[in-house]
Amino acid sequence: MRTPNLPESNHPIIKSLFHFSDADLLTLFQRHPEQGKYFTAIFCRYSPIVYMLISQACKSPVQAEYLYAKTWRHIFYEFGSLDLRVSDEPGGSVLTLQNWLINTTAVCVNGMDLPPVESIQYNVEIASPPLWCYLQQALDLLPPLQRIIVLMSQTFGWSESRIAAYLQAEGEEISPAEVRQLLEDGCRRIQDTLPADIHTIYLDQPVGVI
Repeated sequence: MRTPNLPESNHPIIKSLFHFSDADLLTLFQRHPEQGKYFTAIFCRYSPIVYMLISQACKSPVQAEYLYAKTWRHIFYEFGSLDLRVSDEPGGSVLTLQNWLINTTAVCVNGMDLPPVESIQYNVEIASPPLWCYLQQALDLLPPLQRIIVLMSQTFGWSESRIAAYLQAEGEEISPAEVRQLLEDGCRRIQDTLPADIHTIYLDQPVGVI
């Protein structure tokens, strides 16, 4: 399978971090959660290895891309507390970040249930895993009703009227105009929550697709 293209690896912000060690990038990521460039730099460095391992386990390119994104999302959340000085290996030897990523990818490949191809909405060409991770993080901060509205609109392409009708059937008293207001406010809140450097690296215009 063809390795996904990584245009972000040529961005000046990411190229300026090439000289940092894995340990430095991980430490900077943990110390500066408001910046997305450190995670993105690690992603660019190890994306080919992770994708190669995943592609060998998936027959469908669509499922491979989905598992690739889900794996990087798992890695993203694990990075927050990862300490490479603490090892599960016999004898207490220190893991390298590369070995940890390989082991974690294997766990994801063996442990994640993949949905049918026709139900997968993710497209790596639209949202590279780092962008997807930070969008998901911003989305998770929205109130539940607003999050559902944003997902229905941006992921499934539902109109305000269809969203309102669905929510009304679920017992929610809401009009299409109120749906539109919540949707616009939700997209603005997501845009404001995204790290500024993620905006610079990935987005040429305000957030419109999730």
